[in-house]
Amino acid sequence: MQLEIPLSTVGFVTEKASGKGNRVILNPAPACQLTDDLLSCLYLITPNETEAELLTGIKVTNVATAEKAAQKLREKGVKNVIITMGGSGAYILSGSLSKLIPVVPVKAIDTTAAGDVFNGALVVAISEGKGIEEAVVFANKAASISVTRMGAQASAPYRTEINH
Repeated sequence: MQLEIPLSTVGFVTEKASGKGNRVILNPAPACQLTDDLLSCLYLITPNETEAELLTGIKVTNVATAEKAAQKLREKGVKNVIITMGGSGAYILSGSLSKLIPVVPVKAIDTTAAGDVFNGALVVAISEGKGIEEAVVFANKAASISVTRMGAQASAPYRTEINH
């Protein structure tokens, strides 16, 4: 889910889905404050640097600050955290894994849909049984392709382009 639907709906669905043992993944965009109760029901949260700062009060500017922000989210009960960091890649804090997954350098012309493409590809990879690190590599590839194209839907790559 993401936060373009009412927060009360996100909270309700999160509580019901996680209560039935489902893995709930939240892209906290557009950014807003979230309760610790909601956060504690999340399997995975994927804020960008700005969203991570709003949620934790920690300004994310590098791997060290991303790790601090991710740890704070883990302390609030989120099981896994991925902080997207634009051209720097995506930082993962999951179990004993604490790692920045870099992106393939590209010439970005439009970043409009990068976050949506990243999250969509991430969920596809996780739903297919990939581990979080492998899923982030896949999602980074998808987002890297998307920023080389104009538009939102039109920038989303086909799977064959990601696996290329």
